[in-house]
Parts: sequence; structure tokens; C-alpha cells
Amino acid sequence: MDDGATTEIAEEDRLRAHWYVMLARLLTASPDLSTLKFMRGLQGDETTLGKGVKALAAAARGATPAQAEQEFFDLFVGVGQGELLPYGSYYLTGFLNEKPLAVLRADMAALGIARLSQVKEPEDHIASLCEIMAGMIEGAFGEPVDLARQQEFFGRHIGSWAPRFFEDLEAARSAALFMPVGTIGKVFMAIENQAFEMAA
Repeated sequence: MDDGATTEIAEEDRLRAHWYVMLARLLTASPDLSTLKFMRGLQGDETTLGKGVKALAAAARGATPAQAEQEFFDLFVGVGQGELLPYGSYYLTGFLNEKPLAVLRADMAALGIARLSQVKEPEDHIASLCEIMAGMIEGAFGEPVDLARQQEFFGRHIGSWAPRFFEDLEAARSAALFMPVGTIGKVFMAIENQAFEMAA
């Protein structure tokens, strides 16, 4: 019986969702002044992840919106294409819009997740996948999704390629502001993978 109560989300899960939301925000579009100010205010610590956050804040303090826009363009848009293609299909098959995207769409439908009409990127873009993970954790698509189903989605659609993407971003020729985003993503993916393995 539904008594109107909502599922309580553990603090560690809220923190996980926060990291996914932050990565999605940084990888969706070139950082405007508001996003740069957000990045400049980030506080890190002496963990590997925290050092990446400190580096991102420092890089943001040295970047203007125009520089950030140019870097984002060079990395992800380009003339013809950017230095990196942040799509699961590309990393898993070498081509865009391949079978991994079809599998993702089927899994999204099973979870009741619909693509927003204003989003032009294929759903296997890393930012979209991070948004989906955050939504699954926090219950944006209904009730929060249990850990086993989160692990299955992560393994099929993120863990199988995103660590390589973040390593590539960290090492990208055009990356200055985005180099620490690569570090943060790489470290966070490793933490998620380890946590899922421990929970299994």
C-alpha cells in the first residue's frame, strides 16, 4: 500500500549523485561565467579525487568564458569533429550510433527514461549517461533504482568505456581547463566500479 512515504536516500548515495551531476554539467556545454564561478569555488582535499577538484578550481580561476568556450569547441565539437568523441558507441565499436546505443535505448525504456526532445546529442553521450545515473540514484524517474540495477546499467553503458574516455580527456592536446575534469572522471569511475564490486 502506498502511504505517500518517499524512499530515503543514503547520504553516500546523494554524494554519488552529486558527482554524476557535476560531471554531466561540465560535459554538456561549454562553461559559461556562472559555471566557471561554480568551478572556482570547488573545495578539494588530499585524496586523489580531492586533488583533482583542487586542480579544476585552479584551472577555472585562470580561464575566461571565451577561453572555456574555445577549449570545449576544440575538444568536443571541432571543424568536422572535436579531438574527442564522448559517446559509448564510438568507444565500444569505433563508430557512432551503433548497437551499444540501441541497447542503451532499450534499457532506458525499461527504466521509464525518455530522451528530452530538446537534447540533440545521442543518448550514449557521457553527459547524458551521468545524468541518468544521478536520476537513478535520486529517484528522478520514479523510485530510486536499487543498487543491483544501478550496477548493471553502469557496467553495460558506462564502466565499459567511460574510464578510457576520461583518460583520453586528461591527456588531450586541447585540454587545460578540462584536464582535471578528466582526472576527476577517471578517479570517480574507478571508485564507482570498486564500490559496485564490493557490494556484489
